[in-house]
Amino acid sequence: MYIVGDLMKKPITVSKDCTISNAIKKLLDEKISRLLVSDGNKITSIVTEKDLSFFLLSDKTERTLDQVYLKEIMKPVFSIEKSVTIKECAKTMIEKGIGSLAVKSDGKIVGIITRTDLIKYYAENFAGKKTVGEYSSPDYAWAYSDVPLYSVVEKMRDKKISRLILRDKNETPKGILSFRDLFWVSLYRGNEESLIDNTNPDVPIFFKRKGFISESGFGGTTTAEQVMTNKIITVNDDDDLAKICNILLEKAIKGVGVCSRKGTMIGILSKTDIVRCMSFMN
Repeated sequence: MYIVGDLMKKPITVSKDCTISNAIKKLLDEKISRLLVSDGNKITSIVTEKDLSFFLLSDKTERTLDQVYLKEIMKPVFSIEKSVTIKECAKTMIEKGIGSLAVKSDGKIVGIITRTDLIKYYAENFAGKKTVGEYSSPDYAWAYSDVPLYSVVEKMRDKKISRLILRDKNETPKGILSFRDLFWVSLYRGNEESLIDNTNPDVPIFFKRKGFISESGFGGTTTAEQVMTNKIITVNDDDDLAKICNILLEKAIKGVGVCSRKGTMIGILSKTDIVRCMSFMN
């Protein structure tokens, strides 16, 4: 029986005085989705891709990303003992609605375990046990690809979702928009003092940055399809769940579209769905 200590990784940390800009760069450089936050020599908090994105979607100030510090956004970190079983770890993640746990030993945080670690464990140990259709979610959020970016991110913020499917006017899935896509936008455009509204190229209008949900800022002059990831990776509802875990790991993605045998998209399978499966397995 594997325990948390067998799968945990060394935590990557930043100071609570780190700026949002530097935190996002570190997440992207390290190819991770969360950072443990230290106060002095003690790890006390966590900040995730989702936390940063929700802040970016809600912030209406004209501060640049170098003027906002993690201490405004960070949250208390949940921890688990390294001797706890993988099943109990998965159950704790689902109950608390989180994607990672700090790992403790002798009262000190010594590691971190994430959904990705659990997905890898499932892929290596449960081939042929479950199918995609048993745990995929039939309902998924979507929007039209040609709508202004601000309307899409408002929907993501209000529904507290990390990604949504973008369709064309023929109702055909065209792409996917995720928090990671918004990260790139925030890095390369979020620090600009002003942006150009190119709606009418003959009359360029300059305006202050007001965030993703601004109708007058880049959220209003950029369409969702200009930011989205064009290709949606899909799987079949009768595929082996362990096989799909390997796809998620190889492609470094958090979810896939689920199609019926007729090729119609009927749902979404996310890492959270797979962790939920693990919380019930022996």
